[in-house]
Amino acid sequence: MAQARVEDDLVEYGYRRVLITITAVLCALLEIVDTTIVNVALTNMRGSLGATLNDVAWVITAYAIANVIVIPMTSWLSQQFGRRNYFVVSIIIFTVSSFLCGNASNIWELIIFRFIQGLGGGALLVTAQTIITESYPVAKRGMAQAIYGMGVIVGPTLGPPLGGYLVDNFSWPYIFYINIPLGIIATILAFSFVRSPKFGEKLKAKQVDWLGIFLLTAFIGSLQFVLEHGQQDDWFNDKVIVFLSVVSVFGLILFIWRELTYKHPIVNLSVLKDGNLRIGTVMCFILGFGLYGSTLIIPIYTQSILGWTATDAGLLLIPGSITTAIMMPIIGKLIQRGVPQGYMVGIGFLIFFFFTLMMHNNMTPDTGVEHLYWSLILRGIGLGLLFVPITTLSLSTLKGKNIGEGAAFTGMMRQLGGSFGIAIITTFITRFSQEHRVNLVSHLDGSRLEVQQRVMILQKGFMSKGFTSNESLKKAYQVIDYSVMKQSTVLSYMDIFLYLGIMFLCCIPIIFLIKKGKNKINPADAMH
Repeated sequence: MAQARVEDDLVEYGYRRVLITITAVLCALLEIVDTTIVNVALTNMRGSLGATLNDVAWVITAYAIANVIVIPMTSWLSQQFGRRNYFVVSIIIFTVSSFLCGNASNIWELIIFRFIQGLGGGALLVTAQTIITESYPVAKRGMAQAIYGMGVIVGPTLGPPLGGYLVDNFSWPYIFYINIPLGIIATILAFSFVRSPKFGEKLKAKQVDWLGIFLLTAFIGSLQFVLEHGQQDDWFNDKVIVFLSVVSVFGLILFIWRELTYKHPIVNLSVLKDGNLRIGTVMCFILGFGLYGSTLIIPIYTQSILGWTATDAGLLLIPGSITTAIMMPIIGKLIQRGVPQGYMVGIGFLIFFFFTLMMHNNMTPDTGVEHLYWSLILRGIGLGLLFVPITTLSLSTLKGKNIGEGAAFTGMMRQLGGSFGIAIITTFITRFSQEHRVNLVSHLDGSRLEVQQRVMILQKGFMSKGFTSNESLKKAYQVIDYSVMKQSTVLSYMDIFLYLGIMFLCCIPIIFLIKKGKNKINPADAMH
């Protein structure tokens, strides 16, 4: 009863709830936009900082590693320092490090500041979700997750067009400077309105699970590095990747042992005894895989194959994001009215399958925007149907401090799902492209009349521009080679979308494992 009273005390009403919601969504949006906004600025960073492609890739990797290390510890850190204090300090760390990133004079300074920014950012994501969940009565938690979901789903698609605009019209430091005024506003709002729950006592320094922190860092940090760099370093043919894979496996085993046997664990694994949270974490992983995986392929396809600018590629994703944003409150209302979340998740997986099927069928080397527009609208509907029910469902049977611990698990699994998705998709794009190239080249028989005619037409075209006969022949073969490479890449993207769709289709039976929420809805709550 005492815990229920504490939980009820955290429910907010009126303008306070509105301001807390705005603060939490703003912080979630800041963190998520920063995971994708740098993608379009990497080339400019390389030029101005004199960095190699491998060096500049660490700008993304450092942020992702810091993010995924701090997310599981967020609930524990909130208890140690008080949620409001921890949340405010995290916003300040994120904002100050954004300024330092923009002022970095070399690539390694930028990487260090990005890591620090990731430590602050990871805390924002999970704490924001916990604050929103606890600020709403049980009857309105579906709507709470819908509002939070707007930031999480719209964020990754806002990053590329916003980054493209800032890089094209200003310079790359502005992708970090834009966080500063928003961070200052969020700090003031969080300090003024966020409250700390009274869950548990602070631990003395000697009681802190230092070994657990070390093992978690070793496991998650190594895994994230392997996922980020596996493809470019040729996976297990690279000694560093093999070593870090071993560290990750043993780190995980020892971490689980430590958390199950230590009196004051850094991550409370016992919260996973909740069946709905277990199913929710699996579905969050799949959601992250599909969300970040498809967000990766579409800009690459439109830029490298269709020749679009970074800004145009980013703008293509916005109508789908707006669709998701419109869907969120509708789904929240349906959950409040008692529509089973499992049905929505099943329909969401099915719609996502149809989106991947449309992408598979419409992809060519000269696809127009009209062929992609409606499939991305469909993706937006599918994400709306998946995100809110999955996150609401995951936390539906949790109470008190377990809500924060559950939110940490779902946040971590969504991020890891994205990392796995990006790593696996980039690997298979390379493998499938090579296979399709071999198959296409085998059909390019030089003795066939149509092949000879194509070479001759291209050769004459180059000769008319002043090139010699030999130079023109060489260029004609280069054009054909580029055409083969382009077609094989498109075929590999088509394969990826097909397999993504099959994966989502296979996930539908998971919904039958969902249990009805045990939380009783207080009729008084429904009135607010």
